[in-house]
Amino acid sequence: MQLGMIGLGRMGGNMILRLMRGGHQGVVFDLSPDNVKKLTAEGATGASTMEEFVQKLQKPRAAWVMVPSGAATENTVLKLASLMEKGDTIIDGGNSYFKDDVRRAKLLKDKGIHYVDVGTSGGVWGIDRGYCMMIGGPDEAVSRLDPIFKTLAPGIGDIPRTPGREGRKGTAETGYLHCGANGAGHFVKMVHNGIEYGLMQAYAEGFDIMKHANSQEVDADHRYSFDMTEIAELWRRGSVVGSWLLDLTAMALTEDGELSKFTGNVQDSGEGRWTIMAAIEEAVPCDVLSASLYARFRSRQDHTFAEKMLSGMRNKFGGHVERAAGG
Repeated sequence: MQLGMIGLGRMGGNMILRLMRGGHQGVVFDLSPDNVKKLTAEGATGASTMEEFVQKLQKPRAAWVMVPSGAATENTVLKLASLMEKGDTIIDGGNSYFKDDVRRAKLLKDKGIHYVDVGTSGGVWGIDRGYCMMIGGPDEAVSRLDPIFKTLAPGIGDIPRTPGREGRKGTAETGYLHCGANGAGHFVKMVHNGIEYGLMQAYAEGFDIMKHANSQEVDADHRYSFDMTEIAELWRRGSVVGSWLLDLTAMALTEDGELSKFTGNVQDSGEGRWTIMAAIEEAVPCDVLSASLYARFRSRQDHTFAEKMLSGMRNKFGGHVERAAGG
């Protein structure tokens, strides 16, 4: 099957490579001519403009947009829509807000163009491991794209089947799922990333506690000096807290046990915020996910005004004096 890919960064470029290795044809476009050149060298059909890109796609066309969420995605989708025809499909595989998907789908439906949103997880490892895909959109368009999803997905692999699933049908076991109407794919991916924030924060805090187990504030009889690298490796083997995130943590610690090349300034790409917003709209408590998002905010600051106020109040009511930095 032929697929067009716009955006040939770490995700988009690897995805089209995986598809071509699986026997599909790729048409590619990127604002960077060098990125296009790299993919054409691998067998893709390159385009230097979006107009040329659309012209090289076979009808009914299928174009996958893999650019940063927000204005870049919005502008790309609208530009594509102005060039495509009834029966064509635009796929947004980035980390878009699900409400934007609903709006775009309605806009494109008036032109007879299908819109499919695909929450894509797999990162830079996906080219070999495959991509977990959470899909939203009309049945007709999603069904036609099934060969693409099947090739991008990890497949069953060596993961044991969940007991009791023997009678169930569907694609979830192979790593992709049509989750529902437009926006459903990115909604599930949004929550997926919110959970990811919480898992990452739990690991980070747990290792931090072990890292400071030899603190001078702890009674001498209760101090321990732990090897973080070895503990991460230990927990990968049979522990109930084992996960791919822990695998990646073990890799990072093996490379640099002190993580000295990192500053601890942790960004968020939006999905964590949107997850909290959805929880508020649904009146669903999400204490851990909220705290993990706020921890990322905190990582980007030195001392907040609120913390200075706390210190000032402690000084006034109890005469508490701030410790010197590093004290």
